[in-house]
Amino acid sequence: MKKISADYIFPGNSSPIKNGVLIIEDNGVVIDLLDPQKKEINWDDVEIHNGIICPGFVNTHCHLELSYLKNQISEQTQLHGFIKEIITKRNEFTEEQRLNAIIEAELEMKNNGIVAVGDISNGNSTFEQKGKGNLFYHTFIEVFGSDPKIADEAFNQATKLFNEYFDAQRVSITPHATYSVSDPLSLLINKHCITNKSLVSIHNQETASENELYKNGSGNLFEFLEIAKKTNFKHTGENALASFLKKYEKLNHTLLVHNTFTDKEDINWAKNYNSDIYWAFCPNANLYIENKLPNFQLFINEKCTIGTDSYASNWSLSVLDELKTISKSNPEIDLEALIKWATYNGAKFLKFNQLGSFKKGKTPGVNLIENMNLNNLTLTKKSRVKVLA
Repeated sequence: MKKISADYIFPGNSSPIKNGVLIIEDNGVVIDLLDPQKKEINWDDVEIHNGIICPGFVNTHCHLELSYLKNQISEQTQLHGFIKEIITKRNEFTEEQRLNAIIEAELEMKNNGIVAVGDISNGNSTFEQKGKGNLFYHTFIEVFGSDPKIADEAFNQATKLFNEYFDAQRVSITPHATYSVSDPLSLLINKHCITNKSLVSIHNQETASENELYKNGSGNLFEFLEIAKKTNFKHTGENALASFLKKYEKLNHTLLVHNTFTDKEDINWAKNYNSDIYWAFCPNANLYIENKLPNFQLFINEKCTIGTDSYASNWSLSVLDELKTISKSNPEIDLEALIKWATYNGAKFLKFNQLGSFKKGKTPGVNLIENMNLNNLTLTKKSRVKVLA
């Protein structure tokens, strides 16, 4: 048994406790969380730290298989340029280089206090490493194909990977993005999602040209993907989110990722469409690709989560680094909300019920965040995470 305390304990789903004491088993199971204002505590055997303690982080959006592209992709190319550069460079690496990069990236996430990952897969290169159980994973088999002629081929390949995955309860087939899935392919994916009651993760409004594609039938993505040559595309006059999700029905938990160009009307539409909508933010990837951040103020009262995206589009795989970026640009968003996004909300979306908060019986992991501004409970440039359990 272990007793741990810090200046504050953030339980993940409730208010912080000043000088709280967390009691856990040697295997990390939570026994109790004590508030010294409500219960007398014997401090003789308590391990005391400077900083704040919170549950392990949940990274709801990552592309572990792209870890080999660390420091390989140019910054601020916008999304169409980013995709083009990945296509150009993805065949320049050996299988050994790819697998080693996956191992190193996973270790970095673990050292950065991440305990669970919602990970995107286009192939099986990460399956063996995930099977080792170093982190908890839900894997989203991502399908894309804007050309209707390849719908069956693309879906069959995804189905093959779905059936190959080692844990049938922790894998979904999911559409890639609003701009990259044809109508026939959407029908196939939607049917599979309904049948399997799947978690769904969709890249959403990451670039302005997603909205332009649907509103006007034009823009960088429209031209780059040669949409006019592949299909008799008819623009909707609406933003990408509504235009795309109208093709899907009866979806289970749905995660919309990035949301850089999402507006208030989009959010209201999404909530009316599905009460189980969650919003994932990967702010450092947004800066890396588009040099623009979402309007976080619009999402204060929504179910938000945090992702790191991949090493193709980020400088680190650290949830704390993502929180620093949000805090710097939106200091009015309090730390309690940010911690909830990074822990409890992510665990709830991914249905990792044993993670996300310091509730008795859970095994959420224990992170210490050091070098805080403890006077106003904010992160600093020097804030860092230390894994305690």
